[in-house]
This record gives sequence, structure tokens and C-alpha cells, in this order.
Amino acid sequence: MIKNLLLVALRNFKRDKWYSFLNILGLTIGITFSILLIFYIRDELSYDRYNVNADRIVRINAYIQEKDKPEMQWASTPFPLGPALKKDYPEVEEAVRFVGTGKVLMKQGTLRFYEDKIFITDSNVFRVFPAVFIEGDPRTALLEPKSLVLTRALAEKYFGKSKSCVGKFIQNDKGEIYKVTGVVRDVPAHSHLIYRALVSRSTLPPDFANNWGSFNFYCYVLLRPHTNVATFQQKLLPMYDRYLASIFRQFNVAVKFVAQPITSIHLHSTVSGEPEELGSISYIYIFSAVALFMLLIACINYMNLTTARSARRAREIGIRKVSGSTRRQLVAQFLAESVLTTLFALLLSIGLLALLLPSFNSIAGKDISFFTIAEPGTLGLLFGVVVFVGLVAGSYPAFYLASFNPVGTLKGNLSKGSGHAILRRSLVVLQFSISMIMMICTWVVYIQLRFLRNVDLGFNKEQVLLVNAYSDEDLRSRITGFTDAARKMPQVLSAATAQNYPGSGNMNFNLFSVETANGYKDQGISTYAVDERYLETLGIELKQGRNFTGLSDTLHGALVNENLVKFFKWDNPVGKRIKFPGDTSGRYLQVAGVIKDFNQQSLYNPITPLLITYSPHNYGMLLKLSPQNITGSIAGIRQLWQNSFPNLPFAYTFLDQDFDSQYAADQKRGKIFMVFSILTILITCLGLLGLVAFTTQQRQKEISIRKILGAGTGTLVPLITNGFMALVGLSCLIAFPVAWLFMDKWLNVFPYNSGLTIFPFLLSALSVLVITMLTVIFHTVKAALANPVVSLRTE
Repeated sequence: MIKNLLLVALRNFKRDKWYSFLNILGLTIGITFSILLIFYIRDELSYDRYNVNADRIVRINAYIQEKDKPEMQWASTPFPLGPALKKDYPEVEEAVRFVGTGKVLMKQGTLRFYEDKIFITDSNVFRVFPAVFIEGDPRTALLEPKSLVLTRALAEKYFGKSKSCVGKFIQNDKGEIYKVTGVVRDVPAHSHLIYRALVSRSTLPPDFANNWGSFNFYCYVLLRPHTNVATFQQKLLPMYDRYLASIFRQFNVAVKFVAQPITSIHLHSTVSGEPEELGSISYIYIFSAVALFMLLIACINYMNLTTARSARRAREIGIRKVSGSTRRQLVAQFLAESVLTTLFALLLSIGLLALLLPSFNSIAGKDISFFTIAEPGTLGLLFGVVVFVGLVAGSYPAFYLASFNPVGTLKGNLSKGSGHAILRRSLVVLQFSISMIMMICTWVVYIQLRFLRNVDLGFNKEQVLLVNAYSDEDLRSRITGFTDAARKMPQVLSAATAQNYPGSGNMNFNLFSVETANGYKDQGISTYAVDERYLETLGIELKQGRNFTGLSDTLHGALVNENLVKFFKWDNPVGKRIKFPGDTSGRYLQVAGVIKDFNQQSLYNPITPLLITYSPHNYGMLLKLSPQNITGSIAGIRQLWQNSFPNLPFAYTFLDQDFDSQYAADQKRGKIFMVFSILTILITCLGLLGLVAFTTQQRQKEISIRKILGAGTGTLVPLITNGFMALVGLSCLIAFPVAWLFMDKWLNVFPYNSGLTIFPFLLSALSVLVITMLTVIFHTVKAALANPVVSLRTE
């Protein structure tokens, strides 16, 4: 029986090559790109699950609430928190802390490289985060001060391949010498915390032990089996009174510790200070819907074309029924054809996956292997796709065609093929609605991302070159000499030094006592130091007072932004004093000027109060370049650097690239969404192409008669187009409110957003209408120009 089902299916494919091609092509595109999205979703959901302890590890986040300010949520916590948790809570099996060293110059022999992703951590780290050791012992590798464990990639970079590293030494930019005590496999890419080297915690000075006031450390806890995270979370509430109230209560600052499972960090974290780029659970929902939509649209194409062609098979069905075929056998026949079509499409999809996966990885920033397809889980997924698409696409046509009355079909009652036209139109409306929703969402995402790139940030980020002089040497005189020489270069418009620049995230957050109309008020404020040319180099506007003038501002000079002035309700900010709480030495900072608000962080974050102090010697240097001959300018600066800092590598970035990199994840996801929106429209067009071709074919005799009676092409075209224009209009009524609802919610995530306008909606509707009309008009004109004698010779 199965053989017969397959033979009949193959004969029908051969007889209707055009419609079979459209069905297979639509299903191939839908399946291929749905699988790519599924691969992406699986990769995003797999973060940190490689860890055998993943279901028992939580990270402790700090939630800080200051009076009259929004709650701050940090991924980092005080250093003593880990041991305190281990001591106070029997649920805690292990506690381990990490603190990043920032960018560090590492030296080994003649090799010198700037490295990041280096963390100082506890010696028990491998009991919480197991690693595969290539060399060394995980139990002792990080016990001694100045011990260093390298990943394989970093070990090969400094010591070469196939060479033992344990016992060798590496020096950092401060002249400290570290002994390599172990080499481990590289941390998997789907980890929320990726390190390239680990330094023993015993390297830190002892004064960290009881410092509850500094929030710089990531703290992870390995809970004992069967511990309920929510219950453990409730038990953390008394820690504020026990350890922090004596420090923070006097300043009206409350601190709460929150336990977050590490498997939820990548997709669900909302805290600041994450060590790696995050994903977003909202995009997982969106891409899941897109994958399902692509499959559904491909299925709708199949259903539409199959039911529209019902007249061609009506007599076949009638003869089969008269010959004894049961309804069940007929249903099996049509489902077999559907599943076989899907199977052909799947085989083509596998070939397309091999071709497209490298490009998809490049767009998505992933490293998904094609050989993933051979994994048992993936094979099961492919089988599920075939069954889902085959049954969904073939179910309605199978039951609809099998229900034909044999007497009616043999008399030709279905020769017009008009059965269930309402259903076909409904399915077309659904396709148009989905396509329009995705097109609207694509436009809104594009407009928002362009807004983020082009909005006035309050500073000029273009052509600003960034270099840093990290070293164990005292480079203050060399930094001054370098910036002075750079300013004399014709291609350098301005040069400044600073501890921080927009987008770097290197600000300090300190508690200050600020002068107000009601006396001094204690408040946490973000702060960093710059020199007198910082405002000029970044084009930051001075609103009141004066800029820094030089060394005279070293002890007392300060600049504040407009947001700080507004927060403290200063009428006359210039001259206001700021000091450290409890400081009786008489030292203070005095506001010299007020600068215009600028976005120190990405536009995901609102502007907050900012205090800038003066420092003439900072390791970070900013050079504003002339837009002409950037390549030549970099070459000249490179030569100047090598003369000024012969022992330091010349590594540079540009401020605009650094700042915009904060939106890299959204840019990638935006590209993915755009590509798949276009593909969804393409699949819809394939179905529309077949359906319009069939419709015009069914009305060919009517068109021919009208033509003989004197109707022109201009009169004949609206016969077909009007119906499809009505379907597009109905789709707009469905798509517009749905897209508005989702995009309004998405835009509200951004404190700064472009807002929703009518433009994306009108443009999307017009695009769908134009594509539809071009397709319909092409086939209608073709039918109208055909010789009427050919279609009427049987009448």
C-alpha cells in the first residue's frame, strides 16, 4: 500500500510540475530558515548549561536604593559577601568570587600584549565552575599568591603550541611576576562569564577582607542539592542589618541581595555590570514566532494551491470512490503526498543549510556547526518539522478532497474549482497579515537602531582616536610629552587625557556630602577625572562657569552636569562645595562649571548626576583627528607612540565604534529579523504567484468572452485585482493593531526611543499592496492578451 501511495504521489508531482515546484520551493525556504532560527534559539537557551553544577549555581546581585533616586541593580557585590554566606547559611556548599583586572599589559620574553578577561578568583573556583585541566592540579593551582591559570588559547599565544607552561612566568604592567600553575581548556562561548586567565585571590592585599563598602566582586554560590532558590533568597534579607546597615543606613541607603540562577543570566538579567554581552528572552519569543510563522505561511501556500487545484483531481477522486476507495484511503493518499513534498523540501533544506550557515553565523555572531544536524536531538527536531509541516499542510486538503461526492465530481460540478473560496481568501489574509506585521516590526527596529546611532548624545564621537598607556613605569612625563607633540600634528585637532570616556563604563561611584539649600546631603555620585582639554576634544558644551584651567584645579576644581544641578535643586551651582562624608580635614571640591548633559553610557540608560574632577596625567588619551586622510593620521600617531612609549604596543580604537558597540547585540538581532521578514514576504509571494496564476486560469474563458464582446485590457484587469486589493485592506485591519501593540511594548524598553509613527505602517501596507498588484496584474494582463479562440474552442 505504501508503495502505491508513493507512486501515485510521484505521478501527480510530474503531472503538475509548476505547482509542485512552487510548493517545494516555498516549503524549502520556510523549513531552511526556520531551522536556522531554531539553531539560534537553542544556542541562546544553552548558555551556562554545559556546567554540571548549572542547576545549583546562583549569582548574588546587589540592589541599592538611595532616597529619591531609582533603584540601582548591580551584578557585583562586596568582597566579604562570599565567606559570610558560607559561614551563615548551611544551604551554601561553596562560594566563589571574581573581580576583573581590566585591560592589562602582559609581558613574556619579547612578547607584549594588552589582555582583558583576566579575573582574580578564589582557589575553590574549580569546585563551582569545573574546568578540564590540560596541565596542573585544580585543587592547588590557585592557592599561592601570584599564581596564574591560563586557558589553552592564551598559553599558546605566549608559550607556543605543544610546550609545557606550568612553572613558567608572566609579568604584568605593574612589574608583578606571576607563576603559571595550570592550563585549562578554553571557556565555551555560550557562557555568561568568559575568562582567559585566572589569578589567585591570595594575591589581593589583606585590607579587602572586611570591606563591605566596595561593590566590585561577582559572587557565585553553589547551593546544596534540593535547595529552593526562592526560599534561599528570602533568607538573604537580614544580611543588610547584619553587615551593611552600620555603613549605609546613616546615608539613607538600603541594600538587598538577590540570588539569580546562572542559567537565567544571559537571557533574563537586567542588572548593570555584566561581564559579557547579554541576550534577550523577548527576542527568543520573537524569533520563535518568526520560525513558526515561516512554517505556517509555507503550509498555507500548500493548502491554498492544493485546494484551488481541487477541480483537476475531482474526477480522479470520484473514480477512486466508485472503484471502492474509502475516505480513509483517500486521506492517506493526500497526506502521503504532503509528507513526501515536505521530505523533498527537507532534503533541499539540508543542502541550503550547509551553504548558508557560515553567513548566518556571521550575521548572528554565532559559531553553530553544520554537524549539529547529525546530533540525535537535531535529527528528532528535523523529523518533527517534517511531521508538523506534512500534516498541517496536508490535513485540510486531504479531508476536503476526500469529502467530494463521487456523483457530483463525475458530472463535473466542481469543474470551476471554486470550492471553499472563503477559506482560501482567509488563508491569504492571514499570510498578508503576518507578512505585514513582520515588515512593520522590521521598519520600527531599523528606525530605532538608526535613532540610537544618530541621536544627539551631547558630545561629538566622530574621528576621536583612543589609546591607553598601561604600564608599570611612571609615564606621567611621557604622557604629557605625547599629547603635547600630538597637538602640534596638523591632522590632530585636539588631544586630551582622561580616566574615562563615554561608553567605557570605567566611572567610579562614590559617596559624597553635597552642599544644598538645607545643609549638606549625603549622596552617591558617578565620578572620574579628566584634564583641561577634555571638553574641547569631545565637543561638550559648557553651560555655566568655567572649564578647568590647569594645575590650580587639582585639589578643589570640579565640573558637574545639568542633571546633578537639577537633582540637588541648585539655583546658583557655581561655587557649591562637595566633600567626602565625615571628612574633618577641611578638604573639599568646589563647582567651577556646569556642563551640558551628555550620555556617558548607552541610550539604554538614562543620564544620571555626574561629577568630574581634574587630573593632568591620565593613562587614557583621546585624539580628535581631522576627517581627511585618517589612515595617514594613524600612521603618524603610531610613529609618535613608538618614540614616546617604545616598550608599549600601539593599540587604538575609535570612540564612535566603541560607543556603538554597546548596541552590537541589537544590531545583530535586527539584521536577523530583517532577513527573515524579507524571506517571509518571499514565501507569501510564491503562494500568491501560484494562486493568482490558478485564479486567472480558471477565469480564462470568462475573460475571453468579455474580450470578444469588446472589453479592453484596462477593463479586464480590475476583475481580478479588486478582490486581492480588498484582501490587502482586510490584512491591514488585522496587522496594524497587532504590530502597534508589540512595537510599543518593545520601544518602552529604551529610555530614549524614536517613538511610533504612521510611516512604518503605511510603507509596509503599500509594499504588500504593490507586490500583490504587480503579481496579479502580470497574470491578468497575460490572460487578457491571450488568443480567446484557444480557450473557447471546447465551448
